[in-house]
Amino acid sequence: MEDDVDRLKERRGAYARRITSLARIDCDSGIGREIKAAYEAIPREKFVGAPPWRVFSPEEQFQGISDDPAVLYQDVLITLLAGKGLNNGQPSLHAMCLNALDPRVGEHAVHVGAGTGYYTAILAMLVGESGQVDAYEIEPELARQAAANLAGFPQVQTHGRSGAEAPLPECDVIYVNAACAEPLGVWLNALCCGGRMLFPLEPEGEAGQMLLVTKQSNEAYAARFLCGVQFVGCIGAQEPGAVRALEAAYRKGNWTSVKSLHRNDVPDDSCWCAGRGWWLSTRHPGINIERSGL
Repeated sequence: MEDDVDRLKERRGAYARRITSLARIDCDSGIGREIKAAYEAIPREKFVGAPPWRVFSPEEQFQGISDDPAVLYQDVLITLLAGKGLNNGQPSLHAMCLNALDPRVGEHAVHVGAGTGYYTAILAMLVGESGQVDAYEIEPELARQAAANLAGFPQVQTHGRSGAEAPLPECDVIYVNAACAEPLGVWLNALCCGGRMLFPLEPEGEAGQMLLVTKQSNEAYAARFLCGVQFVGCIGAQEPGAVRALEAAYRKGNWTSVKSLHRNDVPDDSCWCAGRGWWLSTRHPGINIERSGL
């Protein structure tokens, strides 16, 4: 038994180095070092249900079933609810996303679509015991597992409900792990000044991009796309009009030029995509953006 524990500890160390390398994270200092330490410390096998596990790799199209926890320490996805297409997520993608979000010790984070809590646990380590994490999971079975899995993290509170509905706590970081056709007002309103939100801007069932939004003031939001993704849809964030507008914007291309988010209904000629009370611009955020009641 002791040999098995030592073997998994060694595997986690190699896994943490591999994942941060794939995510192109500098681990010598700052958030990169903390992300690597979190991946090394948290036992993934505790967050993916009982074996055997169904494992698959998006890049290599690998699929298999195993009861060896060492198999989990690769850049692979683990099925959670097969009938609903839910999985534990690709570790290198989440490492890249968390590096971009830059959660800091003492900050308050909101995790929407927490699943069984693996990446919530990593968030909890990044904000430390002086920080807070509110984790939202709408699937009852996954929410139950997340609450049990995260019981050892006093800074985490799990909520078995939608994270796309009010009330949400005021926070510094919002990390959304479900596809959204628009940036919901409930999220933007929850962000503190200087707060960061990262979410998959994508029509349900189609590929999209992770969008990082930074609140510079009540009127100004910087925005940039990070990488391509495809997540399961977020209930309450796939309004048909927003889906149509987003599909048209992606067909047009040029998403890498997006630089800011505006919260009003008067897009100018720099508009890349517009929805209800919001639009994305290819210009840097200004200081005179009229805020609507979104």
